[in-house]
Amino acid sequence: MKLFWIAVWTWILVLEGLLLLTSSHPVHSDERNAALMRNCTAKPPYVPSNIVNTTVRLNALRNLMDGHNISIYVIPATDPHLSEYISPRYARRAWMTGFKGSAGIAVVSKTNAVLWTDGRYWIQAERQMDCNWELNRGETTIVNWILQQTKEGEIIAADPFLFSVEHWMSYEKAFVQGKRQFVSKESNLVDIIWGEERPPEPTDNIFKIPSEFLGRTWQEKVKEIRAQMKNNPYQPTALLISALDESAWLFNLRGNDIAYNPFFESYTLLTADWIRLFVNESRLPPDIKEYLNAHCTTAECVQLKPYDQIQQNVDEYAKGNVTIWIGQEYTTYSVYKVIPESKLVIDMYSPVQISKATKDATEQKGMKRAHVRDAVAVISYFVWLEKTIPKGTETELSGAHYLNKLRSEQNHSKGPSFETISASGLNAALAHYSPNEENQRKLTPDEMYLVDSGGQYLDGTTDITRTVHWGIPTDFQKEAYTRVLMGQIDTARSIFPARTMGDSLDVWARHSLWEVGLNYRHGTGHGIGNFLGVHEWPVGIGSGQTWSLDEGMFTSIEPGYYQDNEFGIRIEDIVMVVKADTKHMFGGIPYMTFEHISLVPYERKLIDLSILNEQQIHWLNNYYNKIWKIVSPELYAQNLMEEYNWLQKHTQLFSHSAFVTLSFPLLVGVMLGNLILQEKLQ
Repeated sequence: MKLFWIAVWTWILVLEGLLLLTSSHPVHSDERNAALMRNCTAKPPYVPSNIVNTTVRLNALRNLMDGHNISIYVIPATDPHLSEYISPRYARRAWMTGFKGSAGIAVVSKTNAVLWTDGRYWIQAERQMDCNWELNRGETTIVNWILQQTKEGEIIAADPFLFSVEHWMSYEKAFVQGKRQFVSKESNLVDIIWGEERPPEPTDNIFKIPSEFLGRTWQEKVKEIRAQMKNNPYQPTALLISALDESAWLFNLRGNDIAYNPFFESYTLLTADWIRLFVNESRLPPDIKEYLNAHCTTAECVQLKPYDQIQQNVDEYAKGNVTIWIGQEYTTYSVYKVIPESKLVIDMYSPVQISKATKDATEQKGMKRAHVRDAVAVISYFVWLEKTIPKGTETELSGAHYLNKLRSEQNHSKGPSFETISASGLNAALAHYSPNEENQRKLTPDEMYLVDSGGQYLDGTTDITRTVHWGIPTDFQKEAYTRVLMGQIDTARSIFPARTMGDSLDVWARHSLWEVGLNYRHGTGHGIGNFLGVHEWPVGIGSGQTWSLDEGMFTSIEPGYYQDNEFGIRIEDIVMVVKADTKHMFGGIPYMTFEHISLVPYERKLIDLSILNEQQIHWLNNYYNKIWKIVSPELYAQNLMEEYNWLQKHTQLFSHSAFVTLSFPLLVGVMLGNLILQEKLQ
């Protein structure tokens, strides 16, 4: 027995010494990163070969601007429904700049072209834009920059179909005060120069969700919304529904207009007496028209109108003795401006957006079932990676493709819910990086690997992020990962009064990082749809998320840390808001907490148990018990025995006492590591 313990201690000492030695030599990636980034100060300027040359496009746009006497043209990155994700047809800013991030606004003057985007995308923008474009990292606001670049009386123009009401009016107010003109140009100038190369309008058939996945018919949903209209103190006679996911949800219909988002181009105008759906009617097969009762005109019949007649129809309706309710977050200025102010009822969000955010019992069950099957796909991916990474044959892109394939094999799969973020090493430091043929890197055991991915299923939408390491992580990587995990756990186990706003919980996710001077630049959580958008507002956690987290809502929790040009860490899970079992109920108000819906274990070798407290370890063990209990039967049912064994290994429970027991040999290991390092350096 004595020999056994001598062998154990020796193994531990050697392992700790090697770990220290390995972590003392960080890999520097500056040279590799430099090849991916433009350098506009070099002589001549350096631009990677895969970047689009925008000179011809900018010259053509400026010629058009001159013809209209326009000094500045503003190009947002959205569509006529203010969607976060857009179809290729509306990717005007990406086409003009080369930058493909989902957030950002381009501004073109006669001599300058500038992009504004948030911190998540700064490195990506430097990798994707040529030297015709400047990147503004918050040095000045768009409005102030335009005022500096123009003189009194000059014209600033934009497409009003691409601005929310609030966004347009904030620009207009500033420019009027500055004695500039802010002009509406409904004929988009980028479309004119894009010409025949611009992607065509979608023509795919719109389809309905099978009844087995629905808790309510569209007639029942319409009845609920009409009741809210009736109970509104301003008594609106009509509701304008502009966001694409709102009409899709209301009618239980889906489309394929936008990659990863099952939406279709449409508006809805709803009154107590009739329903009008503005859509390309040729996309509705006969069975869908019958389903919508499109051949009659009573209160429960959907009248089909051409998509491009929404402005005209609203204008005509507004001439009567009516009031129209809008949610300004997704209503464009182009539609808003035809409604007299005296006939408007304005809220931040429409009642459809709010109703959709709270899932009914059928939707909740569907989301949970979808996440079980999704966990099977993600677990299968990690098992595959562990076998293939040592061979050195896989890349970020091939990994993303294989994960998409695994998801497609699960029941009710309708494809990915967004472009997979498969990021190794320095690429993972870009919060929203996605690989392609030009920028992909090989997956190796020596670097951190972050994969953020999700699936669309008929019964739900998923979104999950895991960060792993197949080699020996540095001490700093382990600490950063563990503190990100602590933020995930602390937020997940938080208990808060009903009607608490999403921004109130942000500190739970960041506190452990803040303690050591670390942070991240993105939000902590976003709502998620039910076979709808992977991002669904107004639900969320983070700065500016001022909507309450109510029972039945789903949100992500996704703290992270990103070391520029080195590595990135993010841990993302989907959770559902549920009632908490509290000892007391102050003021008779129930308290809420979160139920975890994502079911994939975390990276064990990146967890430093010495940083976690007892409550965090207890939560982690309960979560692992839940994963094993729910996911292992599905793996067994699908005859995935290798994955079954992997899950059994990776959901073993953690023990805080085990770390305390090993603290002395670890200390000796550090001493041995120093000796090995000194000998190595001699």
